[in-house]
Amino acid sequence: MQNISKKVLIIESSPRENSNSSFLASCFAKGSMEAGHEVKTISIGKMGLKPCLACYACTKIGHCIQDDGVNDILPLLLNADVILFASPVYFYSMSGQLKCLIDRTVGIYERIRSDIYIILTAWDPEKSHLHNALEAIRGYTRDCLEDCKEKGYLLAAGLNDQGEAKDSEYAKVAYEMGRSC
Repeated sequence: MQNISKKVLIIESSPRENSNSSFLASCFAKGSMEAGHEVKTISIGKMGLKPCLACYACTKIGHCIQDDGVNDILPLLLNADVILFASPVYFYSMSGQLKCLIDRTVGIYERIRSDIYIILTAWDPEKSHLHNALEAIRGYTRDCLEDCKEKGYLLAAGLNDQGEAKDSEYAKVAYEMGRSC
């Protein structure tokens, strides 16, 4: 049976250079590429994404009126077969950058049709403390992206210092998730 190539979109949202979430996202990307998929990674952490204005212009004119890069990302979300959301956990939730992007999909979210993967990292060693962030993302992916299916997630707890994920069991798990997507 031949493996069908998929379009994999990785949304990496850490504002920190060499972050653990971006490293694990790159492991996912490596696995996906080795499986023969086309991979595109967007690092939104330092893009300066603005919050949604709740003006709903996007629903009327087909794009956001703010010019900060989101309009370049939205078509990629619509064309992806697989989407990975990778985020550090800050105060029990996803990064503000990822939240800004999610809010800005209001004009297209009903048309997204992808398999969903989630990678969350936190300094806190207690994995259960990452569940609020996971559920915040799931509120979007499960309840708003109704035609999408969550295929896997990784809660990478206990990663404090930059680069700490490189020597962790999480790297292999992220790679295998990407390879199987």
